[in-house]
Amino acid sequence: MSNIIAICNQKGGVGKTTTAMNLGAALAKQGKRVLLCDLDAQANLSEYLGFEEDDKPTITELFAVVAAQAYIEADTVKSSIRHNELNGVDYIPANINLANADVFLLNALSRETVLKRILTEDVTKDYDYVLIDCLPSLGVLLLNALAAADSMLIPVQVQKFSIDGLKALTSLCNQVKATINPQLYLLGILPTMVEHTTVSRNAVQLLEDTYTDKLLRTQIHRSVEAAKSSESGKALCLTSGSRLGEEYIELAEAIQKSF
Repeated sequence: MSNIIAICNQKGGVGKTTTAMNLGAALAKQGKRVLLCDLDAQANLSEYLGFEEDDKPTITELFAVVAAQAYIEADTVKSSIRHNELNGVDYIPANINLANADVFLLNALSRETVLKRILTEDVTKDYDYVLIDCLPSLGVLLLNALAAADSMLIPVQVQKFSIDGLKALTSLCNQVKATINPQLYLLGILPTMVEHTTVSRNAVQLLEDTYTDKLLRTQIHRSVEAAKSSESGKALCLTSGSRLGEEYIELAEAIQKSF
């Protein structure tokens, strides 16, 4: 049985895509079977993985099928899965047309559960982990991710404005849990872009004071390594001597202990 993790934060630029990619690659390096799902119209994760448009469906087309007929064959979903050999992960890409999701989901039956109908057990049973890279929004696509997920991982840039937005996200998590997904829980809050400054230390302390039992011990530091990794398409944990790579390996180990 797979563990489905939604990596989310309604604020952009906090490291969601970097975390999805590098956590996925770190889990794969440790022998786990990983499926990444890009749920952002910007498709940064897909680009990170070297995706190029082809004749196979993306997550956008899968959403459109379910929105139109309320059901999708597992084989159709499986046909959308690509493999990235370099990083040892499978993935379902996104494209810019996902930005129209609000339109084609408008009349969909139970539109918050479309992704759950895509990521059925028949599709996910071959994977240990499914990581959903969510868009920076509190809209219908995020609701879909939380309805389909077992847990949510929240990367948070260690600055006050990023932390302030956590209240709305954790409130949404509680609402989803109370209504459409009782199994959903907060896996952890991941401090990202950590620096050796007073401001950064104070922000981490604020997180610890507010979310004591949910704040992960692993911290992801700010580094140009992340940008270089996205340009090369090679995960940080596959680069010898990468400090960030070691941090994501530590995160992967912590995630496995949580299940």
